[in-house]
Amino acid sequence: MKKPSITQRLLQQEDLNFLLTNRIPRIALTRFMGWLSQIRSPWLARLSIAVWRLFTELDLRDAKLRRFDSLHACFTRELVPGARVVDHRHDVITSPSDAIVGACGDVQGTQLFQAKGMPYTLADLFGGDALAADFRDGVYVTLRLTSAMYHRFHAPADGRLGDVTYISGDTWNVNPIALKRVERLFCRNERALLPITLPGGQRLALVPVAAVLVASIRLHALDVLLHLRYRGPNRLPCDAPVHKGQELGWFQHGSTIIVFAPRGFQLAPGIQTGTPLRMGQPLMLWPSTHMDTGLSRTAGTMPGHAA
Repeated sequence: MKKPSITQRLLQQEDLNFLLTNRIPRIALTRFMGWLSQIRSPWLARLSIAVWRLFTELDLRDAKLRRFDSLHACFTRELVPGARVVDHRHDVITSPSDAIVGACGDVQGTQLFQAKGMPYTLADLFGGDALAADFRDGVYVTLRLTSAMYHRFHAPADGRLGDVTYISGDTWNVNPIALKRVERLFCRNERALLPITLPGGQRLALVPVAAVLVASIRLHALDVLLHLRYRGPNRLPCDAPVHKGQELGWFQHGSTIIVFAPRGFQLAPGIQTGTPLRMGQPLMLWPSTHMDTGLSRTAGTMPGHAA
């Protein structure tokens, strides 16, 4: 295993990490990163990626492209066909992204945890009580995407993507160090609420939460870029069919997706804090009363998707 660089070891010191990634002009730097990453210059992209590698172990071996004309193109890279296997069993809700599992478990009424001793409520996260009621006493998983990971996210099940709620906010870092120090952090940051209605009428919800240096959230179903300068309506009409493994959009850097399922669903075996996941692996299981044992239980590879 490759030894961490001096820069990486310094950032593992909690006080220094929190200072460097939070006690800074977060929104200004995030907007600057959005501008910088879009500059089309192969030499600038190579330089930026080289600097990026000082802070993280970036692995581009499964990327469709190896050379990029902008930092943005590297952040939002596609993978070669077949790089991820999607579990197509009908009783399985799959991970929408590559990630490391953060907090996970049962929603206690309408309260859940970002870290030990750091609770928040569904209404605060969702921006209201309307959809929160669907997930009372449900189950959740917080998926943390590191900056080096594949940043596109995908549908965890077949269904229909409903109206998207966008909530502008701050850009605190969402790493474990910040989650232990900043109360209700996910409820403070820029985020979107993506409800997916399953064929049986149950709802899932995906909440992509942006963070420092994450300059945008892009959804294929909406012809609008959601970012800190967006001042349009908070509720964006949407009614789009989605299929398990289908690409929904991407972050421009790395961040968090919180996945919610209603009461009766359960975590898939092995899902616990610290579990590394790839897009398409089992995340949750349907209640036994909804399983259809006569349906196909095969897994398939993720098809390529054009940006």
